[in-house]
Amino acid sequence: MRARLRGLRFLAAIVTSVTAALTPGAVATTAAAATSTPLQVYGAWHCSDDACLWGTVRDMTDFDTNNHWLIDRGDGHPSVNVVVLSFVNPLKLLNGTNDAGDADGVPVGMTPAVVNYFTSHGVRVMLSIGGITYVSAWDSALSQNAALLGQKAAALATRLGVGMEIDYENSSSPNLAGLQSFVSAYRAAHPYDATGADPTARFTIDVAAGDRWLIGLDQYATANWLTTANPVLDYANAMVPSKQPSASTAESNWQEHLTGKANYSPPIPPLAPAKFTGSLYIAEGSQVRPECTDFGSSLQNATGSWVQSAAPNGAGTTPGMLGYMFWAAERPSTRGVTTDPPNTCQGGVGVGAATFNVPIPMPALRQS
Repeated sequence: MRARLRGLRFLAAIVTSVTAALTPGAVATTAAAATSTPLQVYGAWHCSDDACLWGTVRDMTDFDTNNHWLIDRGDGHPSVNVVVLSFVNPLKLLNGTNDAGDADGVPVGMTPAVVNYFTSHGVRVMLSIGGITYVSAWDSALSQNAALLGQKAAALATRLGVGMEIDYENSSSPNLAGLQSFVSAYRAAHPYDATGADPTARFTIDVAAGDRWLIGLDQYATANWLTTANPVLDYANAMVPSKQPSASTAESNWQEHLTGKANYSPPIPPLAPAKFTGSLYIAEGSQVRPECTDFGSSLQNATGSWVQSAAPNGAGTTPGMLGYMFWAAERPSTRGVTTDPPNTCQGGVGVGAATFNVPIPMPALRQS
């Protein structure tokens, strides 16, 4: 009799355990884990040592001292799989300007040696055209000859073997017709490549942290260039806000892209999770950030599960944003912290790359 009772209690314990495992919360947790997608993009904008001018040719020994963390997180593997050299002035590129800091419209510091420094370690390289400083330069270049600007950007991509990023931060009246001509001219030279094998075909755009700034650009890019059915640009980067957000604010901003703004006129459609990254600061203000040096208390750690499981909400079919971008390596401002030694980012970005098992080199990106 006692043996039978012990057996019944054992069976009851099993039933209780199974029932608990099948509660809605447990099922939701299991489902979330089953529908998360590994990060594919994990990169940094790079501002050289002169606040994003790239106005001098770098001594590569000094460059390595300040930037070795990007190609070696401490175990011989890179901390990132893409670096975006920032910025090219679009008007100087169009006009082929030669001055103290530019040659044929390109910052003299953006050299084949710098590109090879990263690509020889499996890190993709892109150039960013624009930035907040060059809004009026974008406006002038697009109004003068947008198609020629696209052709010159494509030729520069060919010469250096890099991709291109659009950073056009005109929030009130962007020249969308001109920007369409620019994009069309670039794509005529470097067609969309879903395999990612051609570095010059990688073509992206920066949008705001959420849908409430750069509204016209965001609406047009989402509707025309970032669809999964007929993609023109590879993906968008949801840029950093005015200051480092909290985890909940960052996720709320990114959710705006996933949801869109149906109440706007014209509406901003939903953006597929596979078509954008989220961005965080690694160098901002006067204090070293955990995003740079302490992964355990960083925002990429706090938001990582959300980013990898963010669900489609009207666009795309697969969960999870593409990944993260970090602003910005070396010296993004003449004031404030840098990522130079001793503030290098192996402990934040580098540990994150290992924790997230970031693929290096970057694989073919999800298309839906």
